[in-house]
Amino acid sequence: MKDSWTLQYELVQGSRAVLLDYCDTFQAEHFTAEAAGFGRGGSIRNLLVHNGHVYRYWMGEHALGKEMQYPEYTEISSVQECRDYYASINSLVEEFIRRFVETPDAVLSATPDNKVTTTTALEVFTHVITHEFHHKGQMLSISRQLGYTPVDTDIIR
Repeated sequence: MKDSWTLQYELVQGSRAVLLDYCDTFQAEHFTAEAAGFGRGGSIRNLLVHNGHVYRYWMGEHALGKEMQYPEYTEISSVQECRDYYASINSLVEEFIRRFVETPDAVLSATPDNKVTTTTALEVFTHVITHEFHHKGQMLSISRQLGYTPVDTDIIR
């Protein structure tokens, strides 16, 4: 039987797949079009890449002690390239789960922005997922501004 973290992340992946399939319906220029009022450059592509960066930072660097590479937003120009990027994120999450699923209270320290931050493995897992869903809502709002009708990307659809 799969552990609950793996099962939960599979739900996240399913929701993400719905979002990426929806992004496939956009005109190519809309995927990278910047919308006013949204952080991280305000495009759907930039928010997707930013989410991947957050997984890499918190799970890869912070929790697993790995040196991670962060592609520039412009290095990813298509939905398929986002899928490819997330394949590497999925592998990282699997490694994180294998390492911490039995020790969710493992204490981890990091220094983002030169500020010492102490977390647990469970907090990191929860943070990256909720962060992704926060930005997913922004992406759907951007798509509405671009004239699309957002799809339901909730876990329970």
